[in-house]
Amino acid sequence: MTQTQTRSMPDDALSAEILRSLAEGRQIPCLTTRDGGLSLSRAYRIGALIEAARVGQGSQVVGRKIGFTNKTIWDEFNVSAPIFGPMYDSTVRPLGVPFPLTGLMEPRIEPEIALRLAAAPGPGMAPDALIACIGGICAGFEMVHSIFPGWRFEAADTVAGFGLHGAFLHGPIRDLDPSERSDWVERLRDFETTLSRDGVVLDRGHARNVLGGGPLVALGHLADLLATMPDAAPLMPGDIVTTGTLTQALPVRAGETWQADFDRLPLDSIRIDLI
Repeated sequence: MTQTQTRSMPDDALSAEILRSLAEGRQIPCLTTRDGGLSLSRAYRIGALIEAARVGQGSQVVGRKIGFTNKTIWDEFNVSAPIFGPMYDSTVRPLGVPFPLTGLMEPRIEPEIALRLAAAPGPGMAPDALIACIGGICAGFEMVHSIFPGWRFEAADTVAGFGLHGAFLHGPIRDLDPSERSDWVERLRDFETTLSRDGVVLDRGHARNVLGGGPLVALGHLADLLATMPDAAPLMPGDIVTTGTLTQALPVRAGETWQADFDRLPLDSIRIDLI
């Protein structure tokens, strides 16, 4: 495909190319490096077309992933702000069985905190108000992958490229009792995570890695961002929102066992076998 042809490609043609890359497990050149480039606003429009196509094929949107909330990895991945994308009933599932990496391109693993919404948060809400929108909390692994070779891209590429989302595999969801809300506000801003592979600790993270204040700050950022995007689907009660990796996003291979432990959070350790 020539640069001239790429420039003239409409959004639906680009979304079809991206969907083919996923179906075929084939990486493609970054959209931002093609003639004409790709703006972030256009990337979200393409992402919306991809979401509509996947829903049309039978998938159901069950929530949102927030990516690049961990400021310690911004330089590595050439980004300067978070992004978001949809998650589906076909990509979100409980932990408990080995997870096949088949179909994921250059997969990596991210330990995250996910929030199940009881009410939709609005813009400008502080953590003390956001916690009232939360019905449940869990830990999980997001399996991320890149349809762009070498994990080299711009933020707009990642938005169009499924938000780098491959799957979210979560532990038990702990219901949040209203009497615990103030405790959870404090817990979610000051906890630590340890990520291990085959029993060896590879990285540690802290809640402050997530936008300087933890998962509730990430949720507030998403609510603020959606308020500026009238064409974006709103958050809904029951949605699962993953709030971004607490550690480095580390490469994975079949045959490995990964575990994340959480200090100062009343959540069980999570573990996954990759095949």
